[in-house]
Amino acid sequence: MCKVFRNQTSYNRFWDGRNHLTVIITSVRNLTRSFLANSHRHPLADRHETDRIVRVLIAILYATKNHLRAGWGADIIPGNSINTSTGNASLTSEYGDLLPRGLYGCDERGLGLVLQLTFFVEQYIKKGFDKGWFHAPQASQMQAQLNGLVDAYGRMETIRLTPIPIAHLIHQKQVLALFGCVLPFALVDQMDYWAIPVVSLVMFTLYGIDGIGSQLEDPFGYDRNDIKMDYIVEDIRSEISVLLEEWKRAGEQGYDIFVGRRQGSQGGSNGDAGNGKYVNNPILRTYDELPNSTRPHMQPKPPFVRIGIEPHLVFGRNRANLD
Repeated sequence: MCKVFRNQTSYNRFWDGRNHLTVIITSVRNLTRSFLANSHRHPLADRHETDRIVRVLIAILYATKNHLRAGWGADIIPGNSINTSTGNASLTSEYGDLLPRGLYGCDERGLGLVLQLTFFVEQYIKKGFDKGWFHAPQASQMQAQLNGLVDAYGRMETIRLTPIPIAHLIHQKQVLALFGCVLPFALVDQMDYWAIPVVSLVMFTLYGIDGIGSQLEDPFGYDRNDIKMDYIVEDIRSEISVLLEEWKRAGEQGYDIFVGRRQGSQGGSNGDAGNGKYVNNPILRTYDELPNSTRPHMQPKPPFVRIGIEPHLVFGRNRANLD
C-alpha cells in the first residue's frame, strides 16, 4: 500500500506538471494568435509594439522552464549566464534576445521573471483596448487567458516546491528494509534454497518501484524520465516564429495572412481577386512545384517530428541538443 501511494502520488505530480505546461503553451498560442490577427494592418509603430509583446510571450516559456529548474541568479536576468573565468554576466543565445530592452531582474527581491513579464502583456492588452484594437469581450477573454497562464505557472511552482513529506519517505524505506529482512524466514521452510532468488526478485521489484517514484516526484529536471521541457519550448518557439514571420510579410506586402492575396480584394474566377489578382505565395507551395529559379531560395519542409521520441528524426536546434 505504501508503494502504491508513493507511485500514484509521484505520477500525479508528473501528469499535473505536464498538463499545466500545456495550459501555459495554449495561453501563449491563443494570445499570439489574437495579437497578430488583430494588428497586421496597424501602423508601423504599433506593429513594432506587437512584435515586442509576442517575443515576450515566447520568453515567458523560457522563464517558466528556468524558474522551475532553479536556473536563475540573484544579480542577473535569467537568459544570461556567469562567465566562470571573469565572473561577469554574459548574454546567452537561449532567449536573451526576446526580453524587453533595458529589463532588469528582481529575483533577489523575490519576484520571478515570469510574473514580471506578464505585466508587459497586460499593459499591451490595456493599450489595445484603449486604442480600439480589441473590443471589450475580446480584451476580457485575453485577460482570462493571461490569468490562466499565471495560475498554471503557480500550480507548477507548487509541484516544484512541495516535495513528498520526508517523514513518509523515511518510514516507507524502513518498512521496505524490514520486509526484506523478514521475507526470507517466511519462505525458507516451504521453498528451501529457492527462497533466495524469489526474495531477490521481490525486493528488486519493490525497490525498482520506489526508484520510479523518486524519478517522477520532480518532473521538471534534466533526467530522461522528466518532461522534455527543452524540446517542447523550442518547438513552440519555432511555431510562433513562423506565425511572426508570416504576419510581418503580410503587413509589409499588403496581403492577408497565409493566403497570399491583397487586403480588401474580392474573390473572382481564374485566380482574379476583384481589382487585384491573387499572388503566388511560395511559402504555401510544395518544393517540387516551384520553378528552378525559385528553388535556391527555398528550403524543403522537414518532416513532422515527435518531440523527444525519435532522436534520428530531430533536426535543427533540437538535433544539436540531442547530440
